[in-house]
Amino acid sequence: MKDRRPSVAILVANLPAEKDRRVIRECLSLEAAGFDVTVIAPRGDRSLTVLPGSRRTRLRPYPVLLYGSGLISFAGEFLWSFFWITVRLLGEMLRGRAHAVQVCNPPDVYFPLALLVRALGRPWVFDHHDLSPEVYVSRGGTPNPWISRLLVAFEWLTLRTATAVFATNESFKDNAVRRGVRPEKVTVVRNGPAHAEIADRPGAAADRPDGRHRVVYLGVFGPQDNVAGAVLAAEELTRLRGRDDWRMVLAGDGETAAALRELTAERGLTDVVEFTGWLDGPQVDALLRDATVALQPDLPTRMNQLSTMAKTVEYLGRGVPVVAADLIETRATVGDAGLYVPTGDPAEFARAIDTLLDDPAMRARMHRLGKERFRDFLSWEHQAQRYVAVWRRLLAKRLPPAGPAPVPAPRTPADDTAATRADAP
Repeated sequence: MKDRRPSVAILVANLPAEKDRRVIRECLSLEAAGFDVTVIAPRGDRSLTVLPGSRRTRLRPYPVLLYGSGLISFAGEFLWSFFWITVRLLGEMLRGRAHAVQVCNPPDVYFPLALLVRALGRPWVFDHHDLSPEVYVSRGGTPNPWISRLLVAFEWLTLRTATAVFATNESFKDNAVRRGVRPEKVTVVRNGPAHAEIADRPGAAADRPDGRHRVVYLGVFGPQDNVAGAVLAAEELTRLRGRDDWRMVLAGDGETAAALRELTAERGLTDVVEFTGWLDGPQVDALLRDATVALQPDLPTRMNQLSTMAKTVEYLGRGVPVVAADLIETRATVGDAGLYVPTGDPAEFARAIDTLLDDPAMRARMHRLGKERFRDFLSWEHQAQRYVAVWRRLLAKRLPPAGPAPVPAPRTPADDTAATRADAP
């Protein structure tokens, strides 16, 4: 029917839809622009049929039997996901929806579906969240060269079979172009919150009632995220300034969470290191508005050099000074709103944190610069314009005449149950 809204199906394999904040923002932007959206993703909250905070974005979850932790289990997980995503997507198409499809990685295994969808004359868009070959190398151990080559081949096929590509930064765009994608097919859409998600905080964080500064890490606890480095930095910080005027808050969850809690207990740090688990949107905002310093402990691997960490944009949106290793895309994102260390050694992180805690004038300057970078460059309002413009071009025949690309309406705490995933894109 001509009056039906154009419909986009978004495929996610590694996270329930209500926990992927990038996907949530994309859905709300599309919905605000007049599109219908369906998200096909692993089942999370069984009570949800509509994306929290949205008016009509449908959830079509599929059951999950296992999460991979080794080569065989990863392969089993992805084959299972491929099967269910195929079933759910075909169901949407038979219902007259899914006029176009967006697939989010990891993994990079959905190119056979791309060939099918494009053969039917429908756009297939790749939203490039992670550099899968680099993620594999960064997880530790000795990488198998055959698996590395296979992952590169899968990435090449995923990029080359897409109608269009969303890259999370310029390094990801350069990677796509090196793989043979024409530059005009790649649009940079960065990660980051919208202004509406951030409560007003006119100045740098004030002194807390308990007299303690908050040093915050926000994100996924995975082998490649080096959250253990944050715990060890806390140990070093106790030697530099004692334990009385600061506390480290690790907000998130993941496969290394149990090991991190054990490490904290073994090092006698339970009085200064706190674990919160997953936080929803309003809780993230409250935590970061109360933070003195934010930590990005990612080490200088190739993956991290080329990745923009979503957590870091969350930090800048609240004006929290960032301590991070000196990485290419981190410096491009943070600029002078952070303090950089050479190698990411825990002692380096501790010294940088100590410097910031003792220098309120430096923190105030970084607060101002971070807020300016977010306002002028990084916020989702800027990203939504580019994101929606691509979809309007791809589905122009199904749309009424377009005005300016809208951004998501503010979400209330009651509506927003999305847990934070502040990993690399």
